[in-house]
Amino acid sequence: MVTKQQKEQVVADLVSMLQGATSLYLLDYSTMTVAESNNLRSELRKKDLTFKVAKNRLIQRALAEVGGFEIPEDKFFGQTGIICGYSDAIAPAKIIKEVSEKSEKPKLKAAIVEGQFFDGKHLKQIASLPTREDMIAAIMGSLDAPISGIVGSINAVMRDVASLVEEVAKKKAA
Repeated sequence: MVTKQQKEQVVADLVSMLQGATSLYLLDYSTMTVAESNNLRSELRKKDLTFKVAKNRLIQRALAEVGGFEIPEDKFFGQTGIICGYSDAIAPAKIIKEVSEKSEKPKLKAAIVEGQFFDGKHLKQIASLPTREDMIAAIMGSLDAPISGIVGSINAVMRDVASLVEEVAKKKAA
């Protein structure tokens, strides 16, 4: 039997896990074997992601305490595993997708990414979103493009001015 103190400790652990998280993923943990669970955990560890299994009521209590994660009541059924993403909100979705493609488990119940709720059936959509690093690279690339365009434009104007001065000098000489 789990004591009240143990439940309070689990809620406190979940609250500390949820604080600062940019994404939250709820998994149906009940159909996973030990090997599948260990595989998922090792993949998550490689990306410094946290994973915890807890009773639905305790997860709901922790979510209410932290706030900002609104998940419908019907998503809390069976055994639930919870994954939090911090610096890269999409990384957990990519890992869940990779692992579930191999074994059809785990099943995503729901996700909240940057405040946006997604139903479990949208895993492929979430996993296809660009990661934080991809977005930064794209922004840096697009910032670099206008600068090189400006440099090209300035060079073209300078070239035109130089040829204009040369033409004026030829006309004055003639």
